[in-house]
Order: sequence, then structure tokens, then C-alpha cells
Amino acid sequence: MGTAQPNALYDLYTQMGVRMAAEPPMDLPTMRDMLEGLAGLAAEPNDVTYADVDANGVHAILITPAGARTDQMIVYAHGGGCVTGSSASHRKLAAHLAKAAGTQAIVPDYRLAPENPFPAQIEDLITVHHWLRDQGYAPEATAVAGDSAGGNLSISTAVRLRELGEPLPAAIVAFSPWLDMEVTGDTMKTNADTDALISPEVSGMMASMYLGETEPTNASANPLYADLTGLPSLFAAAGDSETLLDNAQRIVERAREAGVEATLEESPGQQHVYPFMAGRSKEADETISNAGKWLKAKLGH
Repeated sequence: MGTAQPNALYDLYTQMGVRMAAEPPMDLPTMRDMLEGLAGLAAEPNDVTYADVDANGVHAILITPAGARTDQMIVYAHGGGCVTGSSASHRKLAAHLAKAAGTQAIVPDYRLAPENPFPAQIEDLITVHHWLRDQGYAPEATAVAGDSAGGNLSISTAVRLRELGEPLPAAIVAFSPWLDMEVTGDTMKTNADTDALISPEVSGMMASMYLGETEPTNASANPLYADLTGLPSLFAAAGDSETLLDNAQRIVERAREAGVEATLEESPGQQHVYPFMAGRSKEADETISNAGKWLKAKLGH
């Protein structure tokens, strides 16, 4: 495995870890405020406009890069353990991906746990997909993407759409997906000394708040247990210093076993959701560029 590289993301994660360890249990408003600080990591992308939209009752930010295809859309689910994060904290990351893909993106403010535990988040994302249909976006002209918990939600949303018998998006992108609700992955131990943020305790706490009364093996909440047959092609990326590395490895392996085309990109020495450093990190920019090129092909550019 790689070693964590000193950078703004690593430093911020370290500060967050120190604060959470010093204030157990940290109250939810403080945790949410602290994690909103991730919004400052990415550079502001040029030539992008933002608009607030009401997607059938779900607030979202609509992102339109200059020259983008306005008949194509990425539904970007923000990370944060389904407990923190927002469209505002993740708009820049989503905008960098949208620019790389040459398309629009929409970042919904899905309901957060523990006030609204599973499956409220997936229900809200399904609502956004229905709104896109109402706006004239064809399913094959849409993709789902997300980071950390948003990677989980993107895969789970595609599974749910299939269960409903509805048309599926063309592709799934998952940056550092957080899938293992049981906190049993091998890299949770082997990368414990290189991951600056995600420990078994943090992952377990977030999972408990997200799941509520739901079992951690529930296939709708934990895609590692889901039937992935017939899902869209998957692009997953993770840093090889993060404890959730094997989440990405395992979902790609399971997707391939189910006959789904799946691509895995591992970035040496990188932290959890290293694409947060978009515009300020070579590794982040490379992964976003690769994901954007991949999306262009899947969306039929």
C-alpha cells in the first residue's frame, strides 16, 4: 500500500480526526459544520454557472459548464456518511467532473440521517431521477456519480431503479465509495496508519446513524450484498492509503462477476475522496479527467 502524502486534504483530515477524538461524542451540528470545510479544498472551476432548482420537492444545485451538452446530466450524490455534507460542500467537485465530461450535473440535498435514516436518501435521489424524466432528460443521457456515501447511494439508486422496473442511467462513477456497513474490510486494518480520517470507529458511527434499525447486511443499504446484474457500467476510484480502498476493489470485483463492465483506478498515496483537491492536485485532476473521458464515451459524446 502507499503512504499518505502531506497535502491540504491530509492536513484537514488530521485536524478533523484530532477534533473528533478530543470531543467525544461530537455533537451533530458541530460535525456538520466541520465537514462543510471540505468545500474549500477544490479550486473554483472556471466558466461554470450554478442555479438552485426544486426537483419535485428536493432542493438541488444545477451545474452548467460553458459549452456543455444540456441534454445530458450527471446526478451527483454528495458524501458525508449520509449524515453530513450538502450540495454546497460538493458543488465544486461535481462541477469539475461535469466539465471533464462535457455535460451538466445536479447535486441534490437529499435528507440526512439520523433525523431521516435509510432509505430516505435513496428515495430523494429516485425523486430527482423522476424530475429529470419530467424535464425531458432520457435515462441513457444521464449518469449517477458520488463520493464516499454518495458512491454507495449512486449504486443503490441504480439498483432501486432496476427493482422498480424503470430505465437505468448510462453509467455509475464512485469516488472512494463507502459500502461496507459492517466495517469488516481488510484495508480498514491494513491502512489504519495511513488514512487520516476514516477509522473503524468513525465508519461504524456513521453507519449506525445512517442505518437506524436496518441491518448492515441489507442489500439496499450495503451494495456489497446487492445483486448487480444488469447495472450500468461502473467507474470506481480510490486512494491506496485509505481504509475504504477494499470497498472499491470489492464492488468492482462483484460487478465483473455479475457481468457488469467495471473499471478501478487506484491512486498511490492518496486519501479518502482525493478528488476533493480538484484543480489543486495532479492526482485529483488525473482521476477526474479519466472519469470524465469515460463518462463521455458512456453518454455517447
